Amino acid sequence: MAGEHILNVAGVAKQGSDTIFSWWARYQDAKAAGKDAVNGTIGALLEDDGNLAINKVVDAAVRAAPEVEISAYAPLAGLPSFLDLSKTLAFGESRTRLEELGFNFAATASPGGSGALYLAANNLLERGQSALLRDRHWGPYKGFLDNNGIDFLTWPLLPPNGHDEHPYFAADEFEQSLEELCQKQDKIMVWLNDPAHNPTGLSMGAEGRAACLSSFVTSALNNESIGHTLLIDSAYSLYADEPHAWADTILGAIESGMPWPENFLICVAISLSKSHTIYGLRTGALVCLHPEKEVTDRLSTVMSVTGRQTWSAAPRVAQYCVSEMHSSEEGGEAWSKERDRLKQLLDDRRTNLKSECEKLNVPLNPTMDGFFAWIEADDPVAVAESCAEMDVYLVPLKGGVRIGLCALSASDMPKVAKALANAMS
Repeated sequence: MAGEHILNVAGVAKQGSDTIFSWWARYQDAKAAGKDAVNGTIGALLEDDGNLAINKVVDAAVRAAPEVEISAYAPLAGLPSFLDLSKTLAFGESRTRLEELGFNFAATASPGGSGALYLAANNLLERGQSALLRDRHWGPYKGFLDNNGIDFLTWPLLPPNGHDEHPYFAADEFEQSLEELCQKQDKIMVWLNDPAHNPTGLSMGAEGRAACLSSFVTSALNNESIGHTLLIDSAYSLYADEPHAWADTILGAIESGMPWPENFLICVAISLSKSHTIYGLRTGALVCLHPEKEVTDRLSTVMSVTGRQTWSAAPRVAQYCVSEMHSSEEGGEAWSKERDRLKQLLDDRRTNLKSECEKLNVPLNPTMDGFFAWIEADDPVAVAESCAEMDVYLVPLKGGVRIGLCALSASDMPKVAKALANAMS
């Protein structure tokens, strides 16, 4: 193999190109050839005319940034004002009550949500151990874990045997996976992208969240020597009907008497890419919650040092601009109004796609929030290729095909549904 005498073992193992971007390139080629192609590939929110949707309030704040806020380094952990904001973005109105109850937060700025995931992968499992993911998940998770010497196990996105005690959470399988990992590891970490899951648009619902949290805390209580970290990937949550659903569930459980074992940690990975439409400014944070200040202080140090050793400091300008914008009631309300407009675009597209698919008996998965919808498929590539023959470009992933509502327009949905119906038949 070319380069095998130069590359290390990890480098030699890296192969191929990103599936999402390769299918996006195919759409662009079709469009350039004059075809009436529709784009359901890219994971960025587009207006109905195909241009990138940009929150104008955020854009104006960035363009008004003082020169020094554009050019200077940020502190290694992040600007204090941004770290404070990140806790609110992660936990919403529940933050204040959690602090009143004596809980503590650690927050570290990162290059987007991806950087936050890297911080967790690098510090919260040992090399050779396995994280626990749902079987339908964002593909780059594997790369973040691989690059830190971590494998993964999965549990089903939906209950596989039709039991409906928790219709959007496979509780039995989750508990079995936890037990399996506890038999062989001294640390457990779950990555859970919810609400507004990528790639399906599924949100677990209050019953599912409560059951998941209860199962995880029970495992921590029963295995006192094993560290348990539940990481909520909230990349799309601010476009959900319940943006801070997990914070509300956590607070509700605590106020109802749920014990919090010392070996239990909750992390939230936040990203400004989607919520503030500043994908390229690479701004996010990892926010950790624990009742003991000594623990959160130590986490702040560890995550800051990791950032220094990996990317130095996260970009400063968006930290400053977004914090300033949200610091005033007027700025926060203006951002919210524009965010609500963009959310309505997604809601209308989802409603239209579901309606058109119902007409043609296309078996979409449950989809509620965020950027995507999903259809299960035994041969996802064949389904995507069939759709491409009808100039509909989607993304084949493991177990199914991702439909990028974020990139489609509402008027595209009849064509998308027809292509799916043809492919699935």
